[in-house]
Amino acid sequence: MLTYIVRRILYSIPVLFLATFVSFIFVSYAGNPVSLLRQNPRVPKSTIENLIHQQHLDVSPFVRYFYWLDSVFLHGFGKSLQTLQPIWPQMTRTMGHTLQFIVISEVLALVLGIAVGIYSAIRQYSVFDYSFTTIGFLGFAMPTFWLALLLQIAFTDIFLHWNIRIFYTSGLNTLPGGPAWSLDRMQHLALPVLTLLIISFALYSRYMRASMLDVINSDYVRTARAKGVSEWRVIMKHVFRNALIPITTVAALNFGALIGGAIVTETVFSLDGFGYWFIQALNSLDIYEMMAYIFITAVAVVVFNLIADIMYGFLDPRIRYD
Repeated sequence: MLTYIVRRILYSIPVLFLATFVSFIFVSYAGNPVSLLRQNPRVPKSTIENLIHQQHLDVSPFVRYFYWLDSVFLHGFGKSLQTLQPIWPQMTRTMGHTLQFIVISEVLALVLGIAVGIYSAIRQYSVFDYSFTTIGFLGFAMPTFWLALLLQIAFTDIFLHWNIRIFYTSGLNTLPGGPAWSLDRMQHLALPVLTLLIISFALYSRYMRASMLDVINSDYVRTARAKGVSEWRVIMKHVFRNALIPITTVAALNFGALIGGAIVTETVFSLDGFGYWFIQALNSLDIYEMMAYIFITAVAVVVFNLIADIMYGFLDPRIRYD
């Protein structure tokens, strides 16, 4: 297993190198990152020229990429082109906010989706199955931004009509301060969590149901029943464990993608998260902040794919990594 993990990590290095190189070239040609500074009459021309030289904007994107790699590993992703502040503190602050609501929503979606998927497969074509099949398809059909806007409008109307503050619909209080801060943080993150929870729940419940139905009709399951094994033991020992293999793949890919794909949710709710930070960098053409986001997203996808592959060996003893 250790050999396999080391080998996969070594394979991931050229993948990350190629992904970041291609992204850096495209981002570099997206626009002039100092154009906003040139439009400001209060910024001296000499200051702009010094910035261009210090940030290596006067060399080709190919050469600049290797300067950027140096800043990634030795200087915490360097400094922002617009604010000249270190990128690492901004990135860790915003990523912490993003991970808070992503982890909560994904854990809840996995628990609920797996439970509903199992029961739907056991009670196939029942009222429960048809009901959650409908809910699942609705979850698939709803775009993230539309669902987020609906929740935002609904809870805004509640506050305006009855003056009852259940959840906040925008912003995020970043000042810690005991139990009051914890309650405030939960009120701010509740709607983003609910948005991602509904979307992910629809995905996991449908995949779990399909995977359960595929395994539950296998020959070894029928053999276990013929031997007199109780139905609960058949489901939990023989069906559930093997049915988790496809859902492991889906969950790993989804979690890795959500770290870089929570942009819409954070933008709708004006949440000071990693994706919202990327949108601001994109609007100001800050290529180094954009590349920090792209790099972390690429690493997350690679890491969670590796975690999924390792989980296969624990779920199915037939899988070996020799």
